[in-house]
Amino acid sequence: MDKQKLTTLARQALRFSYSPYSKFRVGAAVIGNNGKSYTGTNVENASYGLTICAERVAITKAVSEGVTGFTALSVAVAHKRAAVPCGACLQVFGEFAKNDAVVILCNEDGQTVVETTFGELLTQPFRSIRQDR
Repeated sequence: MDKQKLTTLARQALRFSYSPYSKFRVGAAVIGNNGKSYTGTNVENASYGLTICAERVAITKAVSEGVTGFTALSVAVAHKRAAVPCGACLQVFGEFAKNDAVVILCNEDGQTVVETTFGELLTQPFRSIRQDR
């Protein structure tokens, strides 16, 4: 896995953010178990509950193309510091990723980078009894 490439893809996705309400631009990229990368950006809505986070856009994009496993996630924010994905995004990522999946967090210019794992960010994800991750 090329972590630099994944972080660059997440940072590039920031330019497509539709965030007129929060002004908080987010880009994300995931690597599927097929080795391909998928990107997403946050898409806000005047009815706030219909807003979708960048992480879930990237994940659903990949799943819609048949990917059912992920090895890494990168999230970039247009802010001075990196930001952790929300619990909903972590839970959705956990549906398709193992606890040791890499999570890379960075800011827009890529100078603030934090590397962790899914299991460190969401220590007790809800799992189906059929999932053995």
